[in-house]
Formats: sequence, structure tokens, C-alpha cells
Amino acid sequence: MNTELLISLGAGIGAPSRYLIDKAVKKAHRSLIPFETLGINTVGSFVLGYTVHQSHAVGYLIGTGFAGAFTTWSTFAVEEHHLIKKNHKATAYLYLALTLVLGISAAAIGNRL
Repeated sequence: MNTELLISLGAGIGAPSRYLIDKAVKKAHRSLIPFETLGINTVGSFVLGYTVHQSHAVGYLIGTGFAGAFTTWSTFAVEEHHLIKKNHKATAYLYLALTLVLGISAAAIGNRL
């Protein structure tokens, strides 16, 4: 199967999955910290860490396609900016630290598996 098709198939699952999870978490839980994005990016980091040493097909389908479309750096950046702009600086720094620590840790754990 060609690379572009594998990536597209994975992305076709990743993006709607992100949307549905984001919507469900926001409906169930309101917080100043955007836990939906934090959770999505942490899971995506684990998935990418896990697939990085898999076959090229798995890497393209699950790593680049699914994890690439599932995770969302731009949403994190906008949420972080919004917290700072609204003068929730302590929450913004906590969100930044959690995103970095959990994301890197999840990628490392996935990679070791």
C-alpha cells in the first residue's frame, strides 16, 4: 500500500477521534486547564513513541497518520495563549509543564515498549 494512502487512512481515524474525545470531555468536565487537549496529546505521544520502531507501514498509518491527526499542537498553543491573556499565568505554567512532562514521558514509555 502506498505511503500517502496509509497516512490518509490513519489521519481519517485520528482527526475525528480527537474531535469526539474533545467534545465528550468538555461536556463531562469543565476546568481552567484544558484536560481534553492534555489527554489527547499525551495519548498521541505514547502512540507515536510506540510506533516509531515499527514497520514503515505501521509508522505511516498509526504514527504519522493517526497520531499526527489526533494530536494538536496548535490547539495547545492557542489554549496556552488564552490562559496567559486572561491573566491565569499560574495555570498556564502548570498546563505547559504538564504537557511537556506527560508528553515526553508518554513518548518514552511507548518507545520502550
